[in-house]
Amino acid sequence: MKISTTILFFLLFTSLIFSQNKPAYKLYNANGSEVSYKKMIEKMGKADVVLFGEHHTNPIVHWLQFEATTDLNTSRKLTLGAEMFEADNQQELNDYLLGKINQKAFDTVARLWKNYPTDYKPLVDFAQKNNLKFIATNIPRSFASKVYKGGFESLDSLSVKEKSWMAPLPIKYDANLPGYVKMKAMMGGHGGDNLPKSQAIKDATMAYFILKNRENDKLFIHYNGSYHSDDFEGIYWYLKQGNPNLNIVTVSVLEAKDVTKFDKEKKGKADFIIVTPLTMTKTN
Repeated sequence: MKISTTILFFLLFTSLIFSQNKPAYKLYNANGSEVSYKKMIEKMGKADVVLFGEHHTNPIVHWLQFEATTDLNTSRKLTLGAEMFEADNQQELNDYLLGKINQKAFDTVARLWKNYPTDYKPLVDFAQKNNLKFIATNIPRSFASKVYKGGFESLDSLSVKEKSWMAPLPIKYDANLPGYVKMKAMMGGHGGDNLPKSQAIKDATMAYFILKNRENDKLFIHYNGSYHSDDFEGIYWYLKQGNPNLNIVTVSVLEAKDVTKFDKEKKGKADFIIVTPLTMTKTN
């Protein structure tokens, strides 16, 4: 059977166009199969908690966080929360949300991340516009530093008020969780046993404030570095310790040379895995 010149030209043209396609991201499920954004939103919409992991300087993930939050707000009542805000700044965050202070004042009184204006302000402003609670879930960084230097026992000397900005003591801790074991190994033992403990106190505190502020009729969306919830550990593990029946959806991030080819070794990292190009520009 002869192929006409027109058909041949069309096949060559479409092949060329496809080869020039440069997707900004691809979305996969835990099994490494490509899934649609709509499918992710549908599953998130049925959850109690979404742990939306990120790479802090990845603009595509920040955009997807905002879009997902916007879309979920059409069908669910929401509460938002984030690693990027420490619990002792909750009052300042509340004051901004209520319009009691402006952005300039908020910048002054809260310890905002360098990339707050581009990556987190849109989410906070969305919460303000839609009258949503936004929870500062992280432990004050100085407290995590104390654990790194002196273990969990270093927190015993904190005041009652200071202890209100973290998960209640004593902290439940499993040193054999693969993520903590891997962290210690990656650092060649530097920091000793206290390095993963300083991570665990953050995970435990974020889970504590999610559980404390979660309402049964609302979806709690939490934004955190993906390493805090990858492999269904970290925050996820602590949430399950507090409430085994929670329906939690997790998101992780991978960067790859070719986003259309999923690294099978990364199966099971999260319910949904966003793959973006290695060459993607970063936020500051």
